[in-house]
Amino acid sequence: MSYLDWPVYQLSKSRKQQLLTNRLKALTQYHSDHCKEYASFLKAYSVDVGSIASLEEIPFFPVRLFKNYALRSVPEREVFKVLTSSGTTEQTLSRIYLDRTTATAQTKVLVRIMQSFLGKMRMPMLIVDHPGVIRNRHSFSARGAGILGVSNFGRNHTYVLKDESMELDMELIETFLDRHRNEKIFVFGFTFMVWKYLVQRLEHMGKSITIPDAILFHSGGWKKLHDEAVDNQTFKNCLQRVTGIQSVHDFYGMVEQVGSIYMECEHGFLHAPSCSDILIRDPRNWSVCGDNQPGVVQVLSAIPTSYPGHSLLTEDIGTLHGEDDCACGRSGKYFTIQGRLKRAELRGCSNTHVADLQQP
Repeated sequence: MSYLDWPVYQLSKSRKQQLLTNRLKALTQYHSDHCKEYASFLKAYSVDVGSIASLEEIPFFPVRLFKNYALRSVPEREVFKVLTSSGTTEQTLSRIYLDRTTATAQTKVLVRIMQSFLGKMRMPMLIVDHPGVIRNRHSFSARGAGILGVSNFGRNHTYVLKDESMELDMELIETFLDRHRNEKIFVFGFTFMVWKYLVQRLEHMGKSITIPDAILFHSGGWKKLHDEAVDNQTFKNCLQRVTGIQSVHDFYGMVEQVGSIYMECEHGFLHAPSCSDILIRDPRNWSVCGDNQPGVVQVLSAIPTSYPGHSLLTEDIGTLHGEDDCACGRSGKYFTIQGRLKRAELRGCSNTHVADLQQP
């Protein structure tokens, strides 16, 4: 059975471990055979792919290395799309190379995860961004890729910001809401943009909009909100005050593993779907942490074949809270994210792995 047919949140722990370990072991060998930089990485750590017997033994590749190397497991002529991470012009951006097979698989997985929360009917959609963010259809930013990915679940797509000035278009919003007054609305935006350009802008203008039956999906930008002492509950409370929205779902994901998203359930926990998983590792020795012990997040995905992104060590701190027993009824691991590793720790980790890749 293909991983694309695995039930999204219904696999038992033992069955998921078996299926995902087999898939990720095969991907590890595939990328070793087709990506010389990844092969050098495995050689530096004396990884014996044939001896891998569990998810914990799948080697983890530091996500930061996508900023330093053009990592592909397919010929350049087969590259269909290039994704870039978010960041300022001063930062080195990750570049993720997709062939049509990987891009199609990412879309299929994303559809199944999203439909488990939204249903299959496409809803009128408000996007908390401006239309210029998706202008370049070959080289997408993380924002553009995210918007296009979820746009398939909406219709009558309406951007609430006029242009790069980030000015809120109240007239357009009111026209949209009048047109869809008796329908459920799907709202999408990146967390910090929803906070700064919708919530705070409405508060500053002394205005509000009324869409209590809407459902909001948001992700990314939490560091900026934490710097402003805005936590998840504060975000939801303020959003509800100026929009009436009560159904709010954060999700965790990254451009290096597009398609593999971890949705927030009704009880505030992020959930690993069947074709993805997480491990929490102790940064002192990289051992796997137990429940309720914070550590560095490792993300695993059955999807990537065009680049070695199936097992990545992130720069995020998270805590696993359990598996197969969340009150929401979904199977799989459920967890929370606390923030990012300190910059000094990131430099040390990155420098070590760059040296490994440069070995002959």
